[in-house]
Amino acid sequence: MNLRQLVRTSSFRLTLLYAAVTSLSFLLLFAVVFWSTTQYLRHQIDTTVAAEIKEVRVAANDGSTQGLSGAVDSLVRQAEGFYYLLQDARGDKVAGNLPPRDAVPGVREWRERTSHRPGGRIEIRGLGQATDDGGYLFVGMNAHVVRELRESVAQSFLWAAAAAMLLVFGGGALMSAAVLRRIEVVSRTSRDIIEGDLARRIALSGSGDEFDRLAMSLNAMLDRIGELMEGLRQVSNDIAHDLRTPLTRLRQRLELAQQRKPDSEALVAVVEKTIADIDSILDTFGALLRIAQIESGTRKANFRDADLSALLHNVADVYEPAIEDGAQFLHLDIAPQLVVRGDQELLTQLFANLVENAARHGPPGTHIKLAGCRVGDAVEVTVSDNGPGIPPAQRDKVLRRFHRLDVSRTTPGNGLGLSLAQAVAGLHDTRLELADNDPGLRVVVRFAAMPDSTGRTT
Repeated sequence: MNLRQLVRTSSFRLTLLYAAVTSLSFLLLFAVVFWSTTQYLRHQIDTTVAAEIKEVRVAANDGSTQGLSGAVDSLVRQAEGFYYLLQDARGDKVAGNLPPRDAVPGVREWRERTSHRPGGRIEIRGLGQATDDGGYLFVGMNAHVVRELRESVAQSFLWAAAAAMLLVFGGGALMSAAVLRRIEVVSRTSRDIIEGDLARRIALSGSGDEFDRLAMSLNAMLDRIGELMEGLRQVSNDIAHDLRTPLTRLRQRLELAQQRKPDSEALVAVVEKTIADIDSILDTFGALLRIAQIESGTRKANFRDADLSALLHNVADVYEPAIEDGAQFLHLDIAPQLVVRGDQELLTQLFANLVENAARHGPPGTHIKLAGCRVGDAVEVTVSDNGPGIPPAQRDKVLRRFHRLDVSRTTPGNGLGLSLAQAVAGLHDTRLELADNDPGLRVVVRFAAMPDSTGRTT
């Protein structure tokens, strides 16, 4: 981690923005405090000076220049901190400790030369009034406290702003460094995964902050990618394994037909068996492509409100004749008005596969039950039978592509029926739950129920 990386982080840019906002806030606060304190002190001086002028007039008991002269001379000797000027109508100084000035009434402020203060100047602020006979009376105070306060406020704000900027930039640098460390963990993990360590995951700090939540999401994504890659590897191996036998058998049959003498009947039989094997292979690839299409999620665009009750009855009507021909029994227990959100064609495929799977692997006399009902805020569909069932250790495996139990390898099929059903269930945000029916197998699928027009869940 170097300085260039640090200053190029988004957190450091946010720090600069925060520093700019803080600086503007300090300037605004400084302007308000500077103006308010200055105005307050000037108001205090003006009030004091007005009271002093009133006291001069009361002491003189005469508003003329001659009458005010004695009172001004007395106050010059007694009152420290005040400055007085009394001029006659011609502008000549009569009394006071200030040199003559223009007779301007009202509040006045200026700098006066003096040898009694460092720098040779004092700031005087006061009030001027006309006397009864046309003269001029001015009473003022030293206003250096106003200037000193302004300098003190400015200095304090400069130091405070400097300290604030130091804290802002220091905190921003620390925050940026922390962010860079967390990002480097993600980057390093990504590099390790790219280099082949597919089991590597992003470590969590345990703080539960946004980086931990992001890491959990990325880890979940990596787990899902790992599952898909494992599924792809399994599918590749299973395709090679399961298709090798029919392709080998097909090749041997064609070789035998080539070696034998031409016989139209035998040739027709070979061709028929060959076409059957090819159809089986094409069915396998068709099922794989259908599963891939379903898992891609593109079919969600076709989701509509589906009447599950009617759909289940239609599935039962289609399969009931074949089940009865196999000396099996189909029982229905379907509640009315079961409505879910989904693709009606795929849902039909899902339950058709489950019913067909139960009938195919059940011996004569097997009882198959297709049930649908409401359970709380969900719609639950169950396909159960009292056949041989599936061992608990095999229940997750039979949902994989091409996986077949040993007892089922002599029956027709390619091991994709339950995989296709699981893909359809996953598209509808649910899954197949395989459980023991004691005896037999029970497959449960739960869907979120749709509210009806009155707002009740249906």
